[in-house]
Amino acid sequence: MQKTIIDSGPLIALFDRSDKYHQRVLEFIKSYKGELITSWSVITEVSHMLDFNLQVQIDFLKWCEIGGIKLYDISQDEIVHIRVMMQKYIDVPMDLADATLMYISNKENIKNIVSIDSDFDIYRTLKKQSLNNLIKFI
Repeated sequence: MQKTIIDSGPLIALFDRSDKYHQRVLEFIKSYKGELITSWSVITEVSHMLDFNLQVQIDFLKWCEIGGIKLYDISQDEIVHIRVMMQKYIDVPMDLADATLMYISNKENIKNIVSIDSDFDIYRTLKKQSLNNLIKFI
């Protein structure tokens, strides 16, 4: 099964019908045949950005609960790798959510991402490779 990392932007768009990317993300999610993986920091970021409506936040969490995405567990002793990555990209800057996704990519050798964030065109894996964004928004 294909594994793909998903960033907060597409998740926000999926649950915010007024988002300009909503329809495009909805079509992608309906047609995607694989596993979407993210981190707790992305879940937190999405929930915060959906704070305009508590029911939308609840709908997002229900979708997560039933397996819409797989939550990747990052342990406390792995935080050092995320911090180092954030320091490496401090000039971009790389935020916590992005750093966790790049960490997951490196650790699990996942090459695909779904993101509206152009920073993922800059970030590189430990093997100096860029991630393949499955939907281009820009």
